[in-house]
Amino acid sequence: MMTTQEQVKDVVSQVLADKADKGGIKRVVWIGAGGSNGGNYPAQYFMEHEATQVVSSSYTSNEFVHATPAYVNENTLAVVVSMRGTKETIVAAQVAKDHGASTIAIYVDESALTEVCDYKIQYDSLAVDESCMGRTNSAVVTMIAMELMQQTEGYAEYETAMAAFDLVDPIYRKAVEYTRPLAAKWAEQNADKPCINVMAQGPLFGAAYVFSICNVQEMLQIDSCTINTCDFFHGPFEILDKRTSLFQLISVGRSRCNDERGIRFVNQYGGERVYQLDAKELGLNDIKDSVSEYFNHLIFAPILNNVYMRALSAVTHKDYMTRRYMWKLEY
Repeated sequence: MMTTQEQVKDVVSQVLADKADKGGIKRVVWIGAGGSNGGNYPAQYFMEHEATQVVSSSYTSNEFVHATPAYVNENTLAVVVSMRGTKETIVAAQVAKDHGASTIAIYVDESALTEVCDYKIQYDSLAVDESCMGRTNSAVVTMIAMELMQQTEGYAEYETAMAAFDLVDPIYRKAVEYTRPLAAKWAEQNADKPCINVMAQGPLFGAAYVFSICNVQEMLQIDSCTINTCDFFHGPFEILDKRTSLFQLISVGRSRCNDERGIRFVNQYGGERVYQLDAKELGLNDIKDSVSEYFNHLIFAPILNNVYMRALSAVTHKDYMTRRYMWKLEY
């Protein structure tokens, strides 16, 4: 049985071989809804910062369906992500296919999505404690991005990056033990807040977005706002006082200086409900500096879901599997 990396390499090779006489792959689009959309962020971030030959874009499913980009054609690869086959994501895959694009389904359970798409790669849900965090949706799409770049133009850090995927799960396991007591304290301090602001930038903005919309809003029905740390100084910092609940994610990589600027300000003007989670504390330094920037999301996303969200659920006595509308109504 092939490993996930071997499967990704094989699928990307097949896509490129199929398109060889049609001009190759010129564009890649990452498509998903909700957490799947946010989970595509590290793949998009990698491509837009490293690739020069293949142009990359990311879309939430229904935007892609109703405002399909004009460039989507036979030279496009659409990577479509859904755990169990969200309706609008299945439609998005069909739209991409109808426009001539090659399609890859990234999934947990078989659905109409895996029937529509040309290829399929299964992933491990980050919400399951037994899952390998080096095989989550974000990990698989990031592998695809790196493999696509390697096979189209070459990626100098390819071997280093592929080896780093094997470090993700061990780093995560250590980070869980480190953060559990910290998360318990954070949850106690923020259980009564009507709004929890989540701030990040660069390689961690996607993780902040998923934490806001999926973990805090969807699962716990607590209001949450996602703030870009760079844009914090162009409007959002006006909400900061000693009472403000602000959860800041701090990355490793080239733009860490932006996080440090945010740290200096919020530590001066914020209060005890300002909380900072640093990639260096979570073990990202165990991954080589040349590629660690692209692995921020892969560590933070499961830690936020499996440690911090669960800690807040416990102190607020809200069952994180309970929903008000989702799975109950037509929407």
